[in-house]
Amino acid sequence: MRVLVTAEALERRVAELAAEIDRDYARTDALLCIGVLKGSVFFMVDLLKKLTVPVDIDFFQTSSYGSSTTPGEVRIRKDVDIGVRGRDVLLIEDIVDTGHTLNTILGLLRFRGARSVKLCALLDKKAAREVEVPIAYRGFEIENLFVVGYGLDFDERYRNLPYIAVLEGEAAAAVPSPS
Repeated sequence: MRVLVTAEALERRVAELAAEIDRDYARTDALLCIGVLKGSVFFMVDLLKKLTVPVDIDFFQTSSYGSSTTPGEVRIRKDVDIGVRGRDVLLIEDIVDTGHTLNTILGLLRFRGARSVKLCALLDKKAAREVEVPIAYRGFEIENLFVVGYGLDFDERYRNLPYIAVLEGEAAAAVPSPS
């Protein structure tokens, strides 16, 4: 593995993102922060600890259907428990690559009547984008590489690394290409 984003750089950028979010939501009574499981957990926890605006917390989990269906078809594995109607919602995600899943989630939150919906993504893999999604708060833009650490995994491993690394060698060769 090769370190792409150090723990220090992550800490610094998360603090900067928190300051931006605090500024933008200074007048909200309670920002509803929804993390996309499982990858966003490390990022979300660190981000929320630095926010000073009042927040409510919930989680969303999806899975894409197999290759026999068209891109963008998403199955909800865990829906939010808190209603979004009339709320300011901040969707927190670890990485944006093709954009299909996030486009679906953002659309669903808007359809359910959220007052506002913004996306906060730690990593933006713009070169892999197939569907544009608006990222209001972006941590880092990265090349089209397979990365692990700080919540991102390969076969459920490496999530607990305190930095983000590029997976190289045999493990990287075993990674399926995004559908």
